[in-house]
Amino acid sequence: MVFSKSDTPMIGRMVAMRDPGPVEFDALILRNTEVANSSAFVGFPFDARELYGVGGRVPVKATFDGVPYRGSLTKMGGEHLLLVLAEIREAIGKDRGDTVHVRVELDQDPRVVELTPEVELALRDVGAIEAFRAMSFSHQRQYALWIEEAKRPETRARRVEKTASEVLAGRPSR
Repeated sequence: MVFSKSDTPMIGRMVAMRDPGPVEFDALILRNTEVANSSAFVGFPFDARELYGVGGRVPVKATFDGVPYRGSLTKMGGEHLLLVLAEIREAIGKDRGDTVHVRVELDQDPRVVELTPEVELALRDVGAIEAFRAMSFSHQRQYALWIEEAKRPETRARRVEKTASEVLAGRPSR
């Protein structure tokens, strides 16, 4: 199957991705041994541009030996990779050097970060909720995790204030 760039329709400024259906493959779990604490990943053995109509990040739903994961194919060093989180490696009992069965499909579901009612209300009260929701899913998720991991209520409140300030200034740091 070969596609040209003109085969991919544009929606606004975003490229509409093509859905080829699920693909499956077996892959070795790899890790960059030159970088301490590097993430584990598998290489994606297909041409993402040919399959999905884009050459960059591709949102996907995947399974590793049947354990579900929602993330993205990310292009690094000329090829697409898929992270294998520590929780997944633990669940399947595998790590670097082991072979895993991978199933990948395009994720077309909306990506929404669920905020606690308190955090949502606090951002709404200072007029930051719209700007927060306009950020990318990954930025929203990083802020939400940063706020939620605070153990003391005072720390959470400070983090909500800092989040609102950064978001309203248009310079997310997470």
